[in-house]
Amino acid sequence: MSRIGKTPIDVPAAVTVDVASDLVTIKGPKGERKIPVRPEIKVELNENTLTVDKNDDGRFAHAMRGTMRSLLNNAIIGVTEGYVKKLEVQGVGFEADLKGKELILKIGFNMPKKYAIPDTVQVECPTLTEIVISGPDNQQVGQVAAEIRKLRKPEPYKGKGIKYADEVIKRKAGKAFGSGG
Repeated sequence: MSRIGKTPIDVPAAVTVDVASDLVTIKGPKGERKIPVRPEIKVELNENTLTVDKNDDGRFAHAMRGTMRSLLNNAIIGVTEGYVKKLEVQGVGFEADLKGKELILKIGFNMPKKYAIPDTVQVECPTLTEIVISGPDNQQVGQVAAEIRKLRKPEPYKGKGIKYADEVIKRKAGKAFGSGG
């Protein structure tokens, strides 16, 4: 049995939490998150701790209790520290550039690929081969990183493409040149 839902969440001093019957609003220095609350779940704020409880004893309510607690904890971490994903662009002549709210990627196609950056995340290009995506919502940060990576996935022979900074590409051997025979 999971004990995640039972553990209370400590709310830092820089974070304000507003609890309504169907919505929890969390505001912090890095942004604001609104999390809808299912009717099977009850969220309470006591001084500086958030507790999640279930309204009935069904299996679904038990499962949603742990999920809701994790969502609230991730939101508090997001508005205080934020989430970051780093991508690397690898390949000869491959580069990334930022023009306003658009990411311009030269990744081996005849025209540069353009990616419109949503307002919920911030994107930086410290060098021509690095892309840093940050924001308070870990789902949005991961989604934007996955969409950018999808434009040119790393291939296994030369390793060219867009990859996560901590991703390891398993390299394949190419054709053996010449056969004895």
